[in-house]
Amino acid sequence: MDRDTVDTVKADTKDALDEAKHRVKADAEKLNRAVQRDDMPLGDRVASHVKEMGHDLKADADKISRETRDEGI
Repeated sequence: MDRDTVDTVKADTKDALDEAKHRVKADAEKLNRAVQRDDMPLGDRVASHVKEMGHDLKADADKISRETRDEGI
């Protein structure tokens, strides 16, 4: 493998791991809301939804970075 391919594989691996990390965090927010249900104040539920969306957005950005990099190969 040449250096560009190795660098691409390393970057893809990092992005895939980051994407997975963000997806797990988003799912944890959703699970937390499901478990707490009515015990969670409205403000906390809204904040949890915002956090979940932020994690999903970051995960999508990592996925797009990986896909864009792979198109260049």
